[in-house]
Amino acid sequence: MGKGTVRAMAFVLAGLSGFSLPAAAQVYDPYYDDYGPGTESFRDEFGNIVTVDSYGRVIAVERPAERPRRGQRDRGPSGPVVLEGRVGEVPPGLDDYASPADIYDYRDAPVDSQPLPPPGAWDQAGLPDQGTTGSISPGDGSQAYPAPGGGLEGQTMIESNPAPKVAGPTGKNAKAEIAALQVLLDRAGASPGVIDGRMGGNVDKAVAAYKEMTGRSIDATNAQSLMEELMATGGPAIVTYEITNEDVGGPYVAAIPEDYAHKAALPAMSYERVTEMLAERFHMDEAYLKEINPGADFTRPGTQIKVVATGDNVTGVEVARIVADKGREQVRAYDATGRLVAAYPSSIGSTSTPSPSGTVEVARIAFDPNYTYNPKINFKQGDNDKILTIPPGPNGPVGTIWIALSKPTYGIHGTPEPSKIGKTNSHGCVRLTNWDATELAKLVKPGVTVEFID
Repeated sequence: MGKGTVRAMAFVLAGLSGFSLPAAAQVYDPYYDDYGPGTESFRDEFGNIVTVDSYGRVIAVERPAERPRRGQRDRGPSGPVVLEGRVGEVPPGLDDYASPADIYDYRDAPVDSQPLPPPGAWDQAGLPDQGTTGSISPGDGSQAYPAPGGGLEGQTMIESNPAPKVAGPTGKNAKAEIAALQVLLDRAGASPGVIDGRMGGNVDKAVAAYKEMTGRSIDATNAQSLMEELMATGGPAIVTYEITNEDVGGPYVAAIPEDYAHKAALPAMSYERVTEMLAERFHMDEAYLKEINPGADFTRPGTQIKVVATGDNVTGVEVARIVADKGREQVRAYDATGRLVAAYPSSIGSTSTPSPSGTVEVARIAFDPNYTYNPKINFKQGDNDKILTIPPGPNGPVGTIWIALSKPTYGIHGTPEPSKIGKTNSHGCVRLTNWDATELAKLVKPGVTVEFID
C-alpha cells in the first residue's frame, strides 16, 4: 500500500474519530497486537499528530498545542468539577500587575506607536489622503461609500449572518460555567468580548471561530469537560487578586463628559473608577465583576477579589489578512497560510458612520492615540462645529488603539464601552474592545489586507 493511500485512509479514520481522543490515546485492535515496522506519523489538517501502521490503520492520535495558547499548562487529573482556583492564586503570567497607566505596555510591539498626526499632516504620516479618525457623514454624495447597513447609534445590533446558536449550561452553576466557557474561548484567541457569564451572539460567534481554528467543539453543557479544558489551558477560570496601592491611586477622572468640547478640555481620557479599570484588565463586564464580589471594597488596597484568568495575549503568529464580517459583526485574522489565528466580536459601522466595502490595507498603527474630531468629515456631535483634539486614554472615542486603513478616515480601533461591542450600534468604523484591539495591533503590520464582507 502506497504512502498516499495510507495517508488518505488515516484522514478518513481520524475524521470518524471526531478528534475526541485524549493525547496519545491508542486505537486497540484485539486481532493484531504487534503493528511492527513501517509506522508513519504526520499532521492532519487540524494539526493533530496521526500515527498509522504499514496497513494504514490509525494507531494513535495526539492533539498537540496547535499554536501558542494563553497560559498553557498540562491537563490535570479528573476529579470534582472546580471552576475556581484557590484563594491567593493569581492568573498565570499576571503575577506582577501594572498600574492603570501601564496596563497597555507596547514596548514589545513591532509597530509604529506614535500618536495620530494632527489635522493636515496625514501626508507626513504616509497615508494616502488627508482626513481624521472616524468616518464621513452619510449623504455626502460620494459613490465610494455604500448605503449604510447599520442601525442608529444605541440601537440593538441585528446580524444578517449570525453564528449557529450554542447550547449553554443550565442549573444553579450555569453562570459560572458560562464564564468558564468564555475564558476558554478567550485563551484560545476566539474572543467572546466581555466575560459576563451570559450566553449570546458573541459567544456563538466565538465558538464557531474556535471550531474553525482547532477542528474541535466545546461541549458547554458538560462541566467536567470544561474543567479539563481549563486545566489544559491555564488552570481555573476564576482566581483571586489583591488590589494594590497603584490600582487605587489611578490616575482617574471624576467623570467622562458626553460633549466632545468638554472631552477635549480634559488632560486625559482616563478610567473613572477602580472597577472599570480592573474589569478591562481582566476582560470582564464591570457589572459581572461587582456581582461575583458582593460587598468588596474596591477602593481599599489589600482587598482580595475574584477575577477571571484569561491568560496571555496571542503571540508567535503574524497576521497576513483580516476579514471584517459585517453580517456576523466579527473581525477574523488569518496568517499567510490561510489559518484562522484570532477572532474578535466587533461593531462595524452604523447609520451615522457606515463602514466601507471591498478590500483595503492597514496603513498605520497608533497606540494610545489622540482623537481629532472634525464635524465636516466626522459625524456631527452635539453643537460642536469646530475641529477638536481629544486626548488619549481608554475612555477616548477610539479607545487605546487606532489601526488606520488605506481608505482615509477609516480604521479598526478600541472603545470606551466594551460591554456594547457586538450588541449595539455606535459611532465608529470597526470597533473592538481595547484588549482585543491591542492584541490585533501587535499581530499586524502596514500592508496587511483588510477585506470587508457582507
